[in-house]
Amino acid sequence: MADPTLTEAQRAFLREPFPAVVTTLRRDGSPHSTVVWVDEEDGSVLFNTVIERAKGRHLRRDPRVSILVVDPANQYKWLAVSGRATLSTDGAVEHIDKLWRRYEGEPFPTDRPGERVIVCIRPERVDSLGFA
Repeated sequence: MADPTLTEAQRAFLREPFPAVVTTLRRDGSPHSTVVWVDEEDGSVLFNTVIERAKGRHLRRDPRVSILVVDPANQYKWLAVSGRATLSTDGAVEHIDKLWRRYEGEPFPTDRPGERVIVCIRPERVDSLGFA
């Protein structure tokens, strides 16, 4: 099994403005994948969503989750992290603003409806390619 600790290079990779695909589990156990923006903090993978969206509903019921980030300039450099998610509304608006600025280069639009939540994935499995 792969080491569940992110290396410094992997942590830096997660702070790049690369899109990620997150997969949660529907009620029937089938996978649900969507594109998200990611962040890294203290060796955990973070993303931000509106709690009422499908991935938020899925994670409240079943915290198992996986996320895959591929370098858009090199398909042979990728990082996959699986684990269990915790959700927190503390600082979630500030976090989406941070991500929005990283990915879009401007402040988060304040007219977006819905309660924001930070999803924190503590790695239980890490797989990757292209990291020394």
